[in-house]
Amino acid sequence: MAPLRLRIEGRTFRDTKNREVTLRGINVAGDAKFPTHPNLPSHESDHFYDGDNVSFVGRPFSPDEAHTHFSRLKRWGYTLIRYVFTWEAIEHAGPGKYDEEWVKHTLQILRLAKDYGFYVFMDPHQDVWSRFTGGSGAPMWTVYAAGLNPRAFPATEAAWVHNTYPDPAEYPKMIWATNYTRLACQVIFTMFFAGKAFAPKAIIDGKNIQDYLQDHFVSACSHLALRIKESGDLENDVVIGWESVNEPNRGLVGFQDLSSIPSEQKLQKGPSPTAWQAILLGSGRSCEMDTWEFGGLGPYKSGSTLIDPKGEMAWLPADYDDSRYGWKRDPGWKLGECIWAQHGLWDPSNDTLLKKDYFAKDPESGRKIDYEYFTNKWFMAYYRKHREAITSVYPDSVMFCQPPVMEIPPSLKGTDDDDPNMVFSPHFYDGVTLMMKKWNRYWNVDVFGLLRGRYLSPAFAIKVGETAIRNCFRDQLTAIRREGIEYMGNHPCIFTEIGIPYDMDDKYAYKTGDYSSQSAAMDANHFALEGCGANGYALWVYVAMNNHEWGDLWNGEDLSIFSIDDKPLPLAPNVGSRSQKSASTSTASLDRSSPSYSESRSNNNLPVSPRHLKQTLSTPSLSLQRSATPANIGSNPGYRAAEAYVRPSPIATVGNVLSSGFDLRNCIFTLALDCQNGATEDAPTEVFLPEYHFPRDNLTAEVSSGKWTISVDDADGGTIQRLRWWHDGGKQSLKVQGVKRRLGTSLGQEDEAPGYLEQCRQGGCAVM
Repeated sequence: MAPLRLRIEGRTFRDTKNREVTLRGINVAGDAKFPTHPNLPSHESDHFYDGDNVSFVGRPFSPDEAHTHFSRLKRWGYTLIRYVFTWEAIEHAGPGKYDEEWVKHTLQILRLAKDYGFYVFMDPHQDVWSRFTGGSGAPMWTVYAAGLNPRAFPATEAAWVHNTYPDPAEYPKMIWATNYTRLACQVIFTMFFAGKAFAPKAIIDGKNIQDYLQDHFVSACSHLALRIKESGDLENDVVIGWESVNEPNRGLVGFQDLSSIPSEQKLQKGPSPTAWQAILLGSGRSCEMDTWEFGGLGPYKSGSTLIDPKGEMAWLPADYDDSRYGWKRDPGWKLGECIWAQHGLWDPSNDTLLKKDYFAKDPESGRKIDYEYFTNKWFMAYYRKHREAITSVYPDSVMFCQPPVMEIPPSLKGTDDDDPNMVFSPHFYDGVTLMMKKWNRYWNVDVFGLLRGRYLSPAFAIKVGETAIRNCFRDQLTAIRREGIEYMGNHPCIFTEIGIPYDMDDKYAYKTGDYSSQSAAMDANHFALEGCGANGYALWVYVAMNNHEWGDLWNGEDLSIFSIDDKPLPLAPNVGSRSQKSASTSTASLDRSSPSYSESRSNNNLPVSPRHLKQTLSTPSLSLQRSATPANIGSNPGYRAAEAYVRPSPIATVGNVLSSGFDLRNCIFTLALDCQNGATEDAPTEVFLPEYHFPRDNLTAEVSSGKWTISVDDADGGTIQRLRWWHDGGKQSLKVQGVKRRLGTSLGQEDEAPGYLEQCRQGGCAVM
């Protein structure tokens, strides 16, 4: 059997030459959350409720377009893809009805990813359960299986759904995430993870709803895994692993008092019901509740409002035809009535809450439930089922374990679950910037420290000044990684989501081309990633159709590093290979087939045809995408802060990485390593050096020992610039100085363009 292309050794990844691999990744792609046919971004309402008759074929992009996107990502130095797909994409037509056309399409895209040399792990993605509960993930039929009526969600506020919002352009920013604390998600996540404990009457096809939903979800993932295995050329070579499920949530499990907001619920925005108020609203009762806004220090109460569903219920009516999907609901589970009323939690005859602590204790053990207890009991029960299903198909699969976000990881160290092939895959976002859509250079908050009780007062968690903010991000990520080791054991850590909003300051960058705020925020996040000791990351997100008007086309989010309304970072002069002893003449040209070639250099609408692809691959013409974004939204394109995410990084390191990082302001990359034996001729330490920052005729390198070369390689279908370093054993260091530039500027700005053009003139390049 051939050696695995990537294997885990303790808390590091190793390649076939036993070098430590640093995984620099990207989520592909955000628009995989909604279907292609009909094309239903979240601001569109037509055919929304026809959820059985959809197709995701074409997500994340077509095979023809894949060459453009993969070559671009390769050029930007990415080696890892978190492949976003949804349960809905596989099983939208009904329970057990798989979309084999979508499966075939997925295999095509994965095969192309292989040709570009990417490592891929599969992400069964969800946000607040489903498109029909305001997010993405599960098919529509799962909402009906839970006894809920999605058409009644707007009136009952069981979910805030962008597709059904009266004015999609005014959908409140980031309010989608509050759906986790509204009725639909609270019901379904409780059923999914702990239905047997808290909804024992919810029986469908002879199974409790917990097993019914979990078995279908896990079987759908297993079906895809089997098809990947049967393809014969993808398992382990490109698809290295599977994630458990994106951002799992406990629902109501562990709520101590349904009549109050839990102290640990940090996100409140808009009308913010208690769980009890959400239950009443779902049964058609009117409720007056507090309204909240989100400020720099978190949510604050802004007033109150009366919500009146006028008798409309979020539950399926008693006369609903339950034969639609072919299941048989147990007679003990009555439609037309709240599931929690059926379990004695409240009395609908007089609207009395009878058991406010219904979810506070484990019915089996009587133990008080907190989030840590939920994670160890119910999340881990699901995780084991998922892991067993995947490894029954992929015995060597890397399992990316993602516990509930920002919660204490499961206690696995030294247990049977302490799997040597497991990766801890947490998420991190700078909540202040994400919620406010503003980069505050003056102060931020240590959110993780607050959650772990490290401050006597929230005031002590405030960090003042940009340097303190950057260090705070790094320290939070370091603490998250170390907590993973403490609880889960000695495993690699990959932050599988981290990113920034681009539509900051009321889309100021789109109107001016000035991305300096985005560049500073992105650089701060990468500074944290590079300094925290993690083994890599997957940046959120790449969206092929992002535009300045609708962003990522999903719930008002705008985190894509690419937009059709902006321009890719230009290439630096394209020069031949050189070492520290020799240099060649710069002969850069603006190659039309390059992933970084853009309309800004030509008025022609030309097809893309990467010449570096293997002859066995064909690339039909793909015209450059034209934007329909109105001019008033912003028509001044920039580089979308690309200088902050197109950055140098170790690819494969002989021995172990001690530290590495990129000082963007001064354009200095440093790497420190420790190895028992020196690099060999066929296995040097390799570093990705982006040509934009490090044109080969305008850089200096210092090494502690040995020799180095820099060359542009077209291996694996994508052209990247690598530094190869043959060094001695022991502790070694590398420092590379590139070209300092002004950050965040737009195309054509006088202080940026001459510097770039001057470099080209010095190197003799032709500007077309």
